[in-house]
Amino acid sequence: MKTIDYRSDTLTEPTEAMRDAMRDAAVGDDQYGEDPTANQLEELAAQKLSKEAGLFTPSGMMANLAALMTHAQRGDSVILDDQQHIFTSEAGSVSSIAGLLPRLVQSENGVMDPGDVEFVMKNAYPPVTVVCSENTHNMSGGTVITPGELGALAEVVHSCGAKLHLDGARIFNAAVALDIDASEIAAEVDSVMFCLSKGLSAPVGSVLVGDADFISQARKVRKMLGGAMRQAGVLAAAGIVALDDMVDRLEEDHRNARRLAEGIVGLGVFEVDLDTVQTDMVNVDGASRGWSAERMVKELKALGILVNGRPPSRVRMVVNRHHSETDIDETLNRVASLM
Repeated sequence: MKTIDYRSDTLTEPTEAMRDAMRDAAVGDDQYGEDPTANQLEELAAQKLSKEAGLFTPSGMMANLAALMTHAQRGDSVILDDQQHIFTSEAGSVSSIAGLLPRLVQSENGVMDPGDVEFVMKNAYPPVTVVCSENTHNMSGGTVITPGELGALAEVVHSCGAKLHLDGARIFNAAVALDIDASEIAAEVDSVMFCLSKGLSAPVGSVLVGDADFISQARKVRKMLGGAMRQAGVLAAAGIVALDDMVDRLEEDHRNARRLAEGIVGLGVFEVDLDTVQTDMVNVDGASRGWSAERMVKELKALGILVNGRPPSRVRMVVNRHHSETDIDETLNRVASLM
């Protein structure tokens, strides 16, 4: 029985074009700014998001951390929504390494109310110097935040003298879902991180973009965090292919995620909030059957379907380019057996 793995879009493997580009990449020492392929990737990333400069990092967590440490000083406050990846899934680095005090604001599918953010900013001590948003919003099931919603948040943040950072790990999924340029989503924020190694299928890496002075400072922070690299062009080459060739095809992942979600709803075995199925993720809830997330993971694994648990009663299924319509239909046939 074939295993169908929906645990994450980080499981994507590099394309043949990426492997060819990695083999043939021109390289230098990135520590000295002399790797031509890494420099090309950084310039391309900045261009895609209409920012002045970019910084290639080994991981999205490092890019987020570098952004926070550049925008803020140890002992400052940072506003995050209470389900944001930086707060829930980055090993407490926002406090343990960046030295920042999280101020949590509830969100609706990842969208924080600007009024709630303004209230915290005007009353917090230590003062808030940076606010973070996340697009798409992982814990909400890959939901999309529009440029208008980000613009309203940015207006409040900037009026209070702080910076707005976007954890845009899947910003290109958001752009494809909205049928707009990713630069429109990034227009009002001060910095953006996005991942190359999720749906875009590169093997390693993320890019942080912002204005030139910000990136210059973030480059120093990257070194502090152990992220300075040598012949990074071998990895950056795959990132260039990802940005040139892999963005538009994300629409296929979105279609397959919708097919999966609607199929599960049609079976009547578990519940899915279809309003949240906007990109490549499907959150499946077993509460109506009295199933815990742990039980769902176990039962689905026995059927050759791998998922990640979202306690107390949900699992997350992430569709990527390795899933065909045939895989989706086979998944539904196996889930039907649980009836």
